[in-house]
Amino acid sequence: MEPITAPPPAFASNSTVARSTEAAAAPALNSDFNTFLRMLTAQMQNQDPLNPVDSTDFATQLATFSSVEQQVLTNDLLTQLGVQMGSSTMSQLANWVGMEARAPAPVQFDGAPVSIVPKVAAGADAAQLVVRDDTGTEVQRLPIALDNAPMEWAGVGEDGTALPSGTYRFDVESRSEGTLIESNPALTYNRITEARVDGQDIMLRLSGGTEILSGLVSGLRAGPAG
Repeated sequence: MEPITAPPPAFASNSTVARSTEAAAAPALNSDFNTFLRMLTAQMQNQDPLNPVDSTDFATQLATFSSVEQQVLTNDLLTQLGVQMGSSTMSQLANWVGMEARAPAPVQFDGAPVSIVPKVAAGADAAQLVVRDDTGTEVQRLPIALDNAPMEWAGVGEDGTALPSGTYRFDVESRSEGTLIESNPALTYNRITEARVDGQDIMLRLSGGTEILSGLVSGLRAGPAG
């Protein structure tokens, strides 16, 4: 029987982490495989010539041997592939940092205009942008168009003075004939300062400290230079 060869180069990893992972995962399965091989060889060497192993039983044992062999090889390949995928995921996450994500999240206002994409409900005949500070207090209410076109919030009060720097949340209230029919968070652009894997999820930390699931992001754009 041909010995088990090493996995093809496409799955090989040069990293110390990959070699350590393979060494830790393989012993139990490889031990079972080697024990099975020794038992089968001993059985063949010591069988009674006058009463040999039935051909059906021998074929079953050979099939079992092949299955164990394939299980060992598959386990090694999956381990190495998992290491490669993990490295690829971290490389992709690094590309997110510094980008601006469009998502329903609060924004850190520092005096510069804030880009907002409203979400007006279908059937509405009027809509307002409601601005709240980090305590949830309403600080401004502005009428907006119904076409969901991107807009800029200047952060200026009715008297023309700039609102204080801080974290602000934006909601869109949609009305029909004066009745509120829907209230939705507006989409805003925030700079991504951190991206990490948390269990099965990818979490993004935004400027201002807010954390969101990556699945909430509906768009990305390049962040400001510098």
